[in-house]
Amino acid sequence: MEKKSFEELLKSLEQVVKDLENKDIALDEAVKKYQLGLELSKACYQMLEEAEKLIVKEIKS
Repeated sequence: MEKKSFEELLKSLEQVVKDLENKDIALDEAVKKYQLGLELSKACYQMLEEAEKLIVKEIKS
């Protein structure tokens, strides 16, 4: 699996949220989308943490 940019991950996460807001979504599909959303959210958070560490490191040096 290729590594996606933060922007690509965020766009995918936004689409998952939009899909989950659809009241006609089946329960099993909603659960799958929710799990995907959690994975995307975690990946975005990790990328933000890495960026923060780099910024703090640069400020301190």
